[in-house]
Amino acid sequence: MPLSRLFALIQYPLPHHLLSRLVGQFADCRLPWLKNALIRAFVKQFKVDMAEATEPDPTAHATFNDFFTRELKPDARPIGEGVVSPADGTLSQFGAIEAGQLFQAKGHRFSAMELFGGDGEAARRYLGGSFATVYLSPSDYHRVHMPLAGTLTEMVYVPGRLFSVNAATTEHVPNLFARNERLVCHFDTEYGPMAVVLVGAMIVAAIETVWAGQVTPLSGEVRRIRFDTPVCLERGEEMGRFKLGSTVVMAFAEPATFADDLEPGAKVRMGQSLGALPGSDA
Repeated sequence: MPLSRLFALIQYPLPHHLLSRLVGQFADCRLPWLKNALIRAFVKQFKVDMAEATEPDPTAHATFNDFFTRELKPDARPIGEGVVSPADGTLSQFGAIEAGQLFQAKGHRFSAMELFGGDGEAARRYLGGSFATVYLSPSDYHRVHMPLAGTLTEMVYVPGRLFSVNAATTEHVPNLFARNERLVCHFDTEYGPMAVVLVGAMIVAAIETVWAGQVTPLSGEVRRIRFDTPVCLERGEEMGRFKLGSTVVMAFAEPATFADDLEPGAKVRMGQSLGALPGSDA
């Protein structure tokens, strides 16, 4: 049996949420000796470039989570044209939404309706549209930004498991992104509806948004929150952050033309142009 499949299988019986909350307690610890030891070990292990951060001293952060979600210097990530990457990471997959299905990995697809928490009406808006998935590894910058300018219309919390979302698990756990805990953020844009889905994962202790603060963990039921007072965000503006790593799935109602030099598995940076929608520049 391949090690990647074994890694995926052993995750099924694990207490995902308990493990994630325990890790979250350590990540929020303010004991200087402990949080500094965690931060120094992480910087060494993952070769974190602190020169990009507004606070270059990693131990100056009050907690590991504060270090992990550190702010970058204003010029560290230029914002491109058209649809831009919402985060630093790996462009796992991208392409057309075919018959309401998004491509996960070889042999695996998942439905937009399941991704959106069973919302068939929302899923129908994306028939014939496009998607892109960006995986954030532990070493990446962990704030999430807007792929396009948009106005938030609804946020949906969808409960679920917390499988790892790395390549090994993506290849072997069906419906992974529609199975894990997630936040579905629906936006109106100049180019039609857009959904940005923040997918939780193993040891992701919390997901935050700029408009609601920390949202997960919540109870085990779908929660829908509409926004009558507009929340308007520009392309490249911060929209949320992961406390430890995870994945962002973007869905667009219109068919996107992705850049010719992109391929699944490509490394991308926040603000990098991924392509264009009809009527947008790239």
